[in-house]
This record gives sequence, structure tokens and C-alpha cells, in this order.
Amino acid sequence: MKKKEYAVIGLGRFGGSICVELSKEGMDVMAIDVDPDRVNDYKDIATHSVIADTTDEKVLKEIGIHNIDHVIVAIGDNIQSSILTTLMLKELGIKRITVKAQNDYHEKVLNKIGADYVVHPERDMGRRIAHNIISSNVLDYLELSDEHSVVEVKAGDKMSGKTLVDLDIRAEYGCNIVAIKRDKEVLVSPLATEEIRKNDILIVIGADRDISRFEKNLVVDDD
Repeated sequence: MKKKEYAVIGLGRFGGSICVELSKEGMDVMAIDVDPDRVNDYKDIATHSVIADTTDEKVLKEIGIHNIDHVIVAIGDNIQSSILTTLMLKELGIKRITVKAQNDYHEKVLNKIGADYVVHPERDMGRRIAHNIISSNVLDYLELSDEHSVVEVKAGDKMSGKTLVDLDIRAEYGCNIVAIKRDKEVLVSPLATEEIRKNDILIVIGADRDISRFEKNLVVDDD
């Protein structure tokens, strides 16, 4: 089976961190940027490092981008370059394209021209931090869509010793506990009779407004 190949275009903080993590996982990564200094920083990290203007279709063909399975466009503040690069990649038939968006307008354009996945790292991190500020028992927050999310919370005193039936979270809050992490054990689709223990990690899925009510009423810091 052929090993998947990745390319990261734009080696700022976001693109650079993706490049590092993919490389740590043993993936073949091509690191691309117009800035020679940035490319030089990743020559010993990525499988290949290339100085290139990715808004030029001829340049993309020359560096063999058409052989790449998944391209991550992480260009910083230059929205025009981000859009043009994504458009070129689509025309060259890249199988999967992930693009960093600067704002909602940028995201709309990227979706229209065929980006497979659009990310808002700053916005998404802001939401995660906001949920963590509400309670330090909120450990992680992942947006599934504009209105639905998955949140990872630590059970405190309000839930400890009670079963899922006792809490009746689905009826009360419209959320579902899809898994419980307890030490090294993971209970997937836990039974309604499962008793929650303090410091259990609950994986909860639901609409944002329902998760918000759940957090405010049950996921609070213990005094």
C-alpha cells in the first residue's frame, strides 16, 4: 500500500506546527513557502523543503504537487494567495485540500472553489478557551458544525455517584454521553445504569445551546 504524501504550503506558526506533527508521525511531508528562511528552518524536519510561489501553476507542476495526496494551505495573511493557490490545486486534481481561513468571507470563497476542509484555528482556539474559562472541568471542545459540538468534561461532585439514568442528561439537556474515559479504560456507549465517578472524563455530543446549559448546570468547578 502506497504511503500517503502531504504538502504544507505556508510555514508560519500554524503551517509549521502541522509540518512538525506530520513529520513526527512518520509521514512524507513537502514543506513549501516563498520565504527562503522559513523553508530553511524546515529542511531537516520535512521530507522535502521547497521555495515556491504556489499561485503559479507552472511552479506547482514543476515541484510535483500533482503527486501529493493531501495539501494543507496554511498561507498567513495573504487571502488572495490562499484563494489562488487553492484554485490551482483544484485544477491540478489534488485529492484532498485543507485550507486555513482568515475570516468568514474567506471561508465562503474557499468553499465555493472546492476546498475539502476549511479551518479557523484562531476562532476555534478562542471557543475552546472560552469553554475552559467557564469551568476548568471543560477539558476540550471540538466543533462539528455551526450548531453542534463535542465536548470533553471532567465529572465533579454534582455528577459523582449518580447513574446516567439519575442525571437523565438526554432528556434534561438534549445531549448524549457517547463515551466515558476512566483511567486507562474507555466505555463506549455506556449503559444507562453506569455510575459516574468523580474525575471520569465524559465525551458529550449535542447542540451548542444544549451543551452550554449542560456545562453551566452540571460541569462547574468544585469549591
